[in-house]
Amino acid sequence: MTATTTTPTPAATPAVGTWTLTWHGVRTVAALELRQRVRSSRWKAALVVWFVVVGAITLLAGGVLSLFDAQAARSDDGGVVLFVAVTALVLGLGLLVTPTLTSTAVNGDRAAGTLATLQVTLLSPAEIAAGKLLAAWLSACAFLVVSLPFFLIALAMGGVPVATLPRVVVLTALLLAAVCGMGLGWSTLAARPAGSTVLTFLTVAALTVFTPIFFGLTYPFLSTTQEVRVYGVSDDYWVQQDEGTRSSTVEPTCELTVQERDVARTEWTWWLLAINPFAVVGDGAVPAAALEGTDSTVQTLRDLRLGAPEVLDECWAEEDTSHAVPPGAHGGPVWPFGLAVNLLLGAAGFVTAVRRLRIPQRTLARGTRVA
Repeated sequence: MTATTTTPTPAATPAVGTWTLTWHGVRTVAALELRQRVRSSRWKAALVVWFVVVGAITLLAGGVLSLFDAQAARSDDGGVVLFVAVTALVLGLGLLVTPTLTSTAVNGDRAAGTLATLQVTLLSPAEIAAGKLLAAWLSACAFLVVSLPFFLIALAMGGVPVATLPRVVVLTALLLAAVCGMGLGWSTLAARPAGSTVLTFLTVAALTVFTPIFFGLTYPFLSTTQEVRVYGVSDDYWVQQDEGTRSSTVEPTCELTVQERDVARTEWTWWLLAINPFAVVGDGAVPAAALEGTDSTVQTLRDLRLGAPEVLDECWAEEDTSHAVPPGAHGGPVWPFGLAVNLLLGAAGFVTAVRRLRIPQRTLARGTRVA
């Protein structure tokens, strides 16, 4: 008998699809990206400059507060003002720095000839995009971690609930992740790194600067003149005062009248302010218990979605107006909507990046380097 030998069949390589996603692949790409950043001296210099700038402005804000209002600086109001200043500063600087982390993540590698090396491996387009997104987000969070000591300084001054700090950190981190996704998408759509960087900055500017401008521009156009109920001192009282027919010692009384007033339809445009990253952090960072019975800016933003009140309370006399003016309804939080819109924009950028990283790619910009 003759022995037959069978050659072992090599294991079939698992098919890699566009949306194949494994932690090993994502970690590999993210580790490569992070090693390049850590080895760069500019990365370390950027963290040092960030720490110095945030620290200097925090100390200056505390010093100015003590100079102009020493009593407020010693009270809880000083802690609130300083915490708000640090939050706005960190978020604003984060929105300026983060676009540079992903806006050149794909077209920059393509121009350097290193993108094709990743694309011909077993890494899927989704793993490449997710790895670059994760590395950029961790880099952005490093700036946020460096700023934590200054948040703690403002928190130690009092006046700010302890639960506010984790809320601010989490919301800021999520917004930075959304910006990273937007930049990643533009880096695959624009052929040149400069173009994708400009487009990412314009997107961030549209969310932070243009939204309140558009809200202000549409305000007069959406205002209508209509009859509304007003509870206040009647015009006859002031006419009689001017004519001298009524004694000046008689206290004015308020009454319910119907008058024509300009009513702003803010229930149509409130979302323009809600999607602003600063509004998202400002509205989401304040605990609900801290807003009860207050007329804060945050509560005003929430009330914009309700439009004009049923009865305008213009009674400045010292009297109880609850019998004529119904208790005003307060709008709920708007930060979930604003955060969802920002995250959807970031997710759209990520999906665009995955689709543009597929090989073979049908369309590429003229002059684009493939390998």
